[in-house]
Amino acid sequence: MAKFNFNNKVFYLLENSESGKVNSETVFNYQQKGNIVTADYAGGTIKYGKIIATLHDDFLNMIYQCVTSENELKAGKAVAKISLTKEKKILLKLNWQWVSGNMEKGVSEYIESKKK
Repeated sequence: MAKFNFNNKVFYLLENSESGKVNSETVFNYQQKGNIVTADYAGGTIKYGKIIATLHDDFLNMIYQCVTSENELKAGKAVAKISLTKEKKILLKLNWQWVSGNMEKGVSEYIESKKK
């Protein structure tokens, strides 16, 4: 059994690098089957996005794509370190990189939250 359960969990941005596209209005809705983790995301600066990832211990290996509010089609990869807050909420710290354009890299953090 996996140490972390992402099924039906909602996440919001805490912090993002300047070259990131997600903002605090973007909502991530996660699902999980075994070690496969997926998410749909939208809101704020993102019209629609999709994540597919594999869960290994305390890490998610992620591939993601999105359409921004400016109609940019973006794609990237990330490794997310998973931890728990003292309130037992999942915290994700991503080291990410765009895989097109100027291949910018960045760091972002996301926290599990209740559905709004």
